[in-house]
Amino acid sequence: MRIAIASDHGGFCQKAPMVEYLEGLGHTVVDLGPSTGDRCDYPDYGDKVARFVAAGKSDRGILICGTGIGMALTADKVPGIRAAVIQSPQFAHLFREHNNGLVIGLSGRFTPFDVNCAIVDEFLGTEFAGGRHAIRVEKIMREDDPTFEGVGEDFGA
Repeated sequence: MRIAIASDHGGFCQKAPMVEYLEGLGHTVVDLGPSTGDRCDYPDYGDKVARFVAAGKSDRGILICGTGIGMALTADKVPGIRAAVIQSPQFAHLFREHNNGLVIGLSGRFTPFDVNCAIVDEFLGTEFAGGRHAIRVEKIMREDDPTFEGVGEDFGA
């Protein structure tokens, strides 16, 4: 599998070991930065990975920042991407199985590296279930369409 990865300064300490771990499993890893642990803006790197995945240049994306939250938020804004913060292997499994998740945000500060490896194992090893979940994913993805006006609720009344 081809995997794009990036971090910010908060997750930088786990990025190189994660690249090594993934390559040890036989994956091709594209490191989109940064090249140092100097303070940087996580949205820039979340965007890079999400756009790389959306363009079909990698199968999945992994983002590591302090909490995983900011990078996942950024990645999820890129059309065609489903990204989430994942804090347990079970959540990674369900994110793939039910949501056909493409990009995960991991915490480099609050989640130990071995737990992040277990999360990544589930994220990469779980297939999308399809079926009723495919219908729901289609509904999620309609939010990317600028002409979609919502499900018809009148919030102004």
